[in-house]
Amino acid sequence: MRVLLVLAHPLPESYAASVARTVRETLEAGGHAVDLLDLYAEDFDPRLTEKERRGYFDSPYDTSEVAGLVERLKAADALMLVFPQWWFNLPAVLKGFFDRVFAPGVAFRHDKTGGRIIPQLTNIRHFWVFTTTGSPWWIVKLYMGDPVRRQMRRGIAIFCNRKVRFRMLALHDMDRATDDKRRRHLERVRTALQALR
Repeated sequence: MRVLLVLAHPLPESYAASVARTVRETLEAGGHAVDLLDLYAEDFDPRLTEKERRGYFDSPYDTSEVAGLVERLKAADALMLVFPQWWFNLPAVLKGFFDRVFAPGVAFRHDKTGGRIIPQLTNIRHFWVFTTTGSPWWIVKLYMGDPVRRQMRRGIAIFCNRKVRFRMLALHDMDRATDDKRRRHLERVRTALQALR
């Protein structure tokens, strides 16, 4: 399986980078091909350009400014994202990745008669999210309603491929996590990935 692994964290020594490294090593040990896209290291510009926005409903939509990333996405069988949640949301660079790369003609197409979007990212069979939160699980899930999970699963993954297999592994209360808790989470990540087919 070919996996596009997207990392969204500005610090190369971050825990997110450790998770991405664990994901990559585990997948490669299982015989999968991994294409690591480190959005910060590759200096990805998350800002949707004026040209991109003005042409959003053009057919075909012009993806020339992100053509290399579109090719990498279309070549993948699985998409795996690694990022922290800040303010119960995605880092801006990752939001921009979705805004610019998950574009019409790539991730979906517009149904001009009914206003719906029609999924087109059928090459992506697995959509996995590895994330951390600074808040305890009960604040994220009970008080906030787990907004990132809902956005990733309902607002992105299913809209791009209705048959995609979605999974999310989160380490909550990251700001107070002990080294042991962080190590155990990496083992959980490794174990989950070893079962990937």
